[in-house]
Amino acid sequence: MRRIHAAGAVLWREPAPEQPLSDGSIEVALVHRPRYDDWSLPKGKLDPGETMAAAAAREVHEETGYSAILGRYLGAANYSVPSTENTGGIPKRVEYFSARAMAGHFQANDEVDELRWFTPTAARKLLSYPDDAEILTRFTALPPRQHSLLLIRHAKAGKRQEWTGDDDLRPLSTVGSTQAAALRTLLPLFGPTDVHAAPRLRCVQTVQGLADDLGLPVVMEPELTEESYRKDPDAAVARLREIARTGRTPVVSSQGGAIPGLVAMLAEQAELVVGPVTSKKASVWQLSFAVGNQSAGNRAVTNNVGENPATPQLIAANYFPSPLPAPSGE
Repeated sequence: MRRIHAAGAVLWREPAPEQPLSDGSIEVALVHRPRYDDWSLPKGKLDPGETMAAAAAREVHEETGYSAILGRYLGAANYSVPSTENTGGIPKRVEYFSARAMAGHFQANDEVDELRWFTPTAARKLLSYPDDAEILTRFTALPPRQHSLLLIRHAKAGKRQEWTGDDDLRPLSTVGSTQAAALRTLLPLFGPTDVHAAPRLRCVQTVQGLADDLGLPVVMEPELTEESYRKDPDAAVARLREIARTGRTPVVSSQGGAIPGLVAMLAEQAELVVGPVTSKKASVWQLSFAVGNQSAGNRAVTNNVGENPATPQLIAANYFPSPLPAPSGE
């Protein structure tokens, strides 16, 4: 059965300095669609060959006029839309991200005639649909002011048994180069600030294009090879935490023998349930961290790793199995 795929975001911003909110909260954007006379989160259908993340960023810009940096994945809403072809309607799935507003200004357009900024509490009361309200609830369940570390398994390389040289120098395959090109397009949507890689050619090649686009070097991370992880997993996790401590958005390219254990250890230390931890070639783990003590809705996020208040605490982990668009019809 045909399914409609769409993507959207909870677009948020800090209030203007001259108009701070009494509770220190942020503001979220709602859009009014005259065709439906409703208030909703910005969202729209995917273009052919587009990833969910790219569609979310594009739809935010088209409907609100704001460019945005994508943050935490918020899950999906599933419902049916009316159809003359099917009496039961056509199933529709909308994937959502948090998105921090950057530059831009709203101009009325064919789809949206008004944009308003609200506190999350006020926005929830105005939203026309329960699905949107549920996504907003997921957004407010954790602090919006967080940062991500993007942990990537290197793209596909040539087969180890067919490579006669030093395995550290085994390069990406043709398929791997395609995956690396897709990562080069996908990762900028999340606002990466620096690029790290285990010192293996395939790990470096996976993120070299991104580093070139950002005008940055690829920082070598010998503690994040799978051999180093197996020898001293605590040291590997400590190094990953050190990278995350910058409060920026680092990209780290590592190996399949290290990534599942790193994610599982971080989650266990944070008492965070993440389910099965896997790591396909060219996959991305979006690890969201909060530094210090923050609050989100009625929940306090308190550091519980050691005694250092600057220690980043993992508060969410989302897995993207491929940087490529899903095949048509999926």
